[in-house]
Amino acid sequence: MLSVGARKPAYNWQATKPTLQERFVFLFNNELLSDVHFVVGHKGRAGGCHLIPAHRFVLAVGSAAFDAMFNGGMATTSTEIELLDVEPAIFLALRKFLYSDEVQIGPETVTTTLYTAKKYAVPALEAHCVELLKKNLRADTAFMLLTQARLFDEPQLASLCLENIDKNTSNAINAEGFTDIDLDTLVAVLERDTLGIREVRLFNAVVRWSRAECQRQQLQVFPENRRKALGKALSLIRFPLMTVEESAAGPAQSGILTDHKVLSLFLHLTVNPKPQVEFIDRPRCCLRGKECSINHFQQVESCWGYSRTSNQIRFTVSKRIFIVGFGL
Repeated sequence: MLSVGARKPAYNWQATKPTLQERFVFLFNNELLSDVHFVVGHKGRAGGCHLIPAHRFVLAVGSAAFDAMFNGGMATTSTEIELLDVEPAIFLALRKFLYSDEVQIGPETVTTTLYTAKKYAVPALEAHCVELLKKNLRADTAFMLLTQARLFDEPQLASLCLENIDKNTSNAINAEGFTDIDLDTLVAVLERDTLGIREVRLFNAVVRWSRAECQRQQLQVFPENRRKALGKALSLIRFPLMTVEESAAGPAQSGILTDHKVLSLFLHLTVNPKPQVEFIDRPRCCLRGKECSINHFQQVESCWGYSRTSNQIRFTVSKRIFIVGFGL
């Protein structure tokens, strides 16, 4: 076991530390005036266990959890406390903050630091962790951070992640983190009306997720296992919004839908009046109507000296009216 921070007391050391913060920083990792030691780490891991000196008063002032540990109704009187579920580096960052307000976190440690700050009730450090996560929020990290936000009950961060996914749905679902999310997170995303992506592409992404989930559950990647892994999520795909061609090339051949559901969906897409289906047919608000193409110029006059093809614009018909201007 390694002892951390033992120092020989200096006479009148207070005189060399003019501010309260400097004096507390001097006591950090210092045996001087310490009245408790923490055993942190695991004997079987690299680095082993660390014996870390600390000061009950300082920890209790900054953490409700430590205050209860030392001063509550079931307060411990032990001078040596084991914390085997915290990595030494993370516990070091936590104590550094309690002694000095200094934040020592990076992208690779922020989630474990957030977990520790929540466990020991240090809301100020929690806030710093959440801010760092927000700064690292991009389309390719949105799903990974959404999982963390839901795990740590951070609704504001979760909301920001979902907004980012709405605006950058294609890039977000193509990122590696998408297939790592849990089923509840997948359901929460599929329930949204604000995703900016065509339904067939969303279905393809969900198929990809189901393959990863089968592997996590050590199931063979068969259609029936994929269907089981998806559970409620499968019913949240809005199959009626697909074209007949998209439905035939994707869901109908995937095996994930039962034959009965494939048939009912085909009838819904091809006959009138449309029979009822169990899938949601309400368009997501970002993609209403059918995708169409118009030509900028229906004819290209040779007198303009323009010999290429007419400009073409792809758009989605909706209830909103867009005026597009062209500079010539």
